[in-house]
Amino acid sequence: MNFKLASTLAALLATASLSLSGCASTSLDDSHADIAGKLVVAPVMPDYKLEITLAKLNEILAMMELTDEQRARFHYDRGVIYDSVGLRLLGRIDFHQALKLQPNLADAYNFLGIYYTQEGEFESAYEAFEGVLELAPDYDYAYLNRGIALYYGERNELAIADMKSFYQKDEHDGYRALWLYLIEATVDAPGAKSELMANRSKLDDAAWATVLVDYYLGKRSKQAVFTAAKTGLSQPKEYAERLCEAYFYLAKMASAKGDYQEAANYFRLTLATNIYDFVEHRYARIELAKVQQRLENRD
Repeated sequence: MNFKLASTLAALLATASLSLSGCASTSLDDSHADIAGKLVVAPVMPDYKLEITLAKLNEILAMMELTDEQRARFHYDRGVIYDSVGLRLLGRIDFHQALKLQPNLADAYNFLGIYYTQEGEFESAYEAFEGVLELAPDYDYAYLNRGIALYYGERNELAIADMKSFYQKDEHDGYRALWLYLIEATVDAPGAKSELMANRSKLDDAAWATVLVDYYLGKRSKQAVFTAAKTGLSQPKEYAERLCEAYFYLAKMASAKGDYQEAANYFRLTLATNIYDFVEHRYARIELAKVQQRLENRD
């Protein structure tokens, strides 16, 4: 699940054909498919167009006379590209620089909040997302990201409130329904499943996210999920993106059932896809650390 942000680069750098997620090198050969824990797609590699765009941004920032607002936006845009290829430290530097030049740039606070969450600095994450909502009260993904931060910070009731706000802004989105379920299940698993069943009726049967919801409701098997992941693809990297999501949500289910070794395998596969700017990839490392700790405690 990826929530891309609007960029001013489209007009200024049209010749570079900016793509924030890179280009996947994939293989759909069924002989490589294995639901038991093998990577069935080549990890995504950065698109050469990103390299061209980065070169142009570096040149613009070094050579051109810009207003503070323009310079802030270019730092932000470069930070987004760094983030999309896993260069989180460089992205963070650019987001901080953007905020020095333009302190009301809500998008940059959102990214910093995500980074704080990944690092376990939850209080800083909450502050960053609150800053986003102060600057842009309708910024609905701040509710998602703050809800996730609260979830990993074990403030589950507050996390549920944020995720409900996020879900209510688009009740036809299967990812929103699924994240609401995951967080509500920490407090009331049977109630969360009943609500997910009710929310399923609002989803498009043909949507990929609905396949994942149906897996959680017991309507699809693992094999059916991986089969569906190869159906109706519009671009090569979409298969890698779907696998990133499938591995993560299968891992979450396995973890909930106490199958920690299986969960660990799937979280590793999530990370191996290199879909850095997807929510599932962002938090797979936190989840992997949690299940590894449970495996150690079991031993």
